[in-house]
Amino acid sequence: MSKKQDIRAHFRDAVFTRDRYTCRVCGRVWSAKDADPALGRIDAHHVLDRHLFPNGGYVMENGITVCAEGEDSCHMKCEQYHITGTSLPGLHPDDLYGMIGSSLDAAIAADDRLNPDPHR
Repeated sequence: MSKKQDIRAHFRDAVFTRDRYTCRVCGRVWSAKDADPALGRIDAHHVLDRHLFPNGGYVMENGITVCAEGEDSCHMKCEQYHITGTSLPGLHPDDLYGMIGSSLDAAIAADDRLNPDPHR
């Protein structure tokens, strides 16, 4: 497994474990088996786009478990903000951070801890 794949796997595992494999938007409960990325059932969605973070935002403070099946999935509803800059009611990044007990500041701080070089 490459370093990038390892980072992504750790991110997914941390988010799914914290959320107990439960979609934080609709409340559907999944199993650890459903977390297999090849199945496309649930996703560890980045609350704010990972490209906005210097170290990629692969931290559970910036991730939320959402259903991923179908065009009208909870994932696609949350993804609307990344695509259009507008969100559906209750799915703004601030709302998503609230659902997981996090915030943009907490996500930035956690992302900063990913970089061991204090002189970047």
